[in-house]
Amino acid sequence: MSKRAMQRTLDIALCLLTASLFLVVLFSDFIPMLFGSYATQRFFLLGVLGFVVAFSSAFLIYRDDFRCLVVILPAAVLSIGFVLLSLPFNKALFVWVEPGMYALFFLGFVLAGSLPRQSEQKEGWIVILVGVAAVTSAFYGAATITVYLFAMSDSVASLSNYIPWGFVSIRYWSHIATWLLPLLPLAVLVGPLQKQRLWRFFVATGAALWWWIVFLSSSRGTMLGVAFGVLLVAVLIGRPAAPWLKVFLKYLVYGIVAWFLLSVLIPSLLLDEVSMRALKSDTSGRMPLFIEAWRMSLVDFPFGLGPQSWLTHEIITEGYRQSPKFGHPHNMYLMWAAEYGWLLMVAILVLAGQAMRLFWRRRNELEKNDVKALPLAAFTASVAAALLHAGVSAVFMAPGSMLIGFLVLSVFWALISDSSVTPRNKPTTKRALVALVVALAGGLLCFAWLKEVKAYHSAMVVDEAFYYENVPMGTLPRFWFHGNFPRHESQMP
Repeated sequence: MSKRAMQRTLDIALCLLTASLFLVVLFSDFIPMLFGSYATQRFFLLGVLGFVVAFSSAFLIYRDDFRCLVVILPAAVLSIGFVLLSLPFNKALFVWVEPGMYALFFLGFVLAGSLPRQSEQKEGWIVILVGVAAVTSAFYGAATITVYLFAMSDSVASLSNYIPWGFVSIRYWSHIATWLLPLLPLAVLVGPLQKQRLWRFFVATGAALWWWIVFLSSSRGTMLGVAFGVLLVAVLIGRPAAPWLKVFLKYLVYGIVAWFLLSVLIPSLLLDEVSMRALKSDTSGRMPLFIEAWRMSLVDFPFGLGPQSWLTHEIITEGYRQSPKFGHPHNMYLMWAAEYGWLLMVAILVLAGQAMRLFWRRRNELEKNDVKALPLAAFTASVAAALLHAGVSAVFMAPGSMLIGFLVLSVFWALISDSSVTPRNKPTTKRALVALVVALAGGLLCFAWLKEVKAYHSAMVVDEAFYYENVPMGTLPRFWFHGNFPRHESQMP
């Protein structure tokens, strides 16, 4: 098989994988889900993470890309940190499930982003991800119009009770929107269809409908995150990002027009009333959760109280005692600090610092190349928006968000990684054997870990009857949608 044919085969496989993940996330209502949408998405996520880490590690060894192995060191330290900081709690039920997921997530997107070495390969990744995102987003928007028409025919004024659809909570959809809205303008700036009018209309319609849903659902985290990401790109990249920014603002205006027509004008004509969610200016009860997580992080400083200790710890502050209970403190960083300690947060900052250094170097290289600066602008805005959103919600906790985020972060890392370094030596039989051993060892470890995940799911299913009868619903969600688990064996029904 020629190199071109092999590359085409790999692109098709990557396109099919990306499309399948988007379908599982956005169209779970239309796909039979063996364990329900939330749990099935979690299993999909864990399977993808395990495969990517095992395959990427083996491939980089086979390619003799030792410089790349040095580059991934901060991510490896962070991933090991999740495991080491969980060791003191190894006697707890299912203690390795969550730290294993986070370890594979961070290591996985850095490894995956280190795979493509040539600009053409990276451009192919960009076109595939952005194209799939644009197509699936547009179809999701079109299906939303169907829901909207049924709501209008039934004289339903409170549209936010039904839209967005396909998610158990508005917040879960808003996490996906935060990742995708900065990427949709890129769909008409790169790829073979960028000059096709029908394609541009198709993408613009989908983007407008997603912006309409953001305004309809008053998704403050998405609005704040995307605004921050766009402003950051405008400041850091500047003029080269102008074509992307122009399309982004155009789609935003289309979304405002769609919101006026669909949420104001048409309901006022057909229903004689307009019902809209208020855009709140308070913290929606998050502050007691933030304070509780902060206090937790200081109890055994700089170590944490253990994986999932947010669910099981003795309540510290009176404010949280009187507050609704959730499976997380609505802030991923405070949750990690509380459960894994501030040592882990230092490792996260080191990885973030490495990403910023790589970004700045890439930004300087592309300063005079507007076309190649556009993907960097779009993906930087997407990642920055999602990282900020994670500070006011559990953006990295929902499996759908982690699936889409893993794809976005992998391409972002590929964009900022050095493309000039090529392997020094041709592949040898010895390295092929070492790579095979690494792949098999990694696969066995992931298989053992997934067995623990499956046991955790089975225990959760057994516990569901007790949970829904005795535990306030506010503790949803966590690793599984069932949020207040694990509980002690003596408490099991």
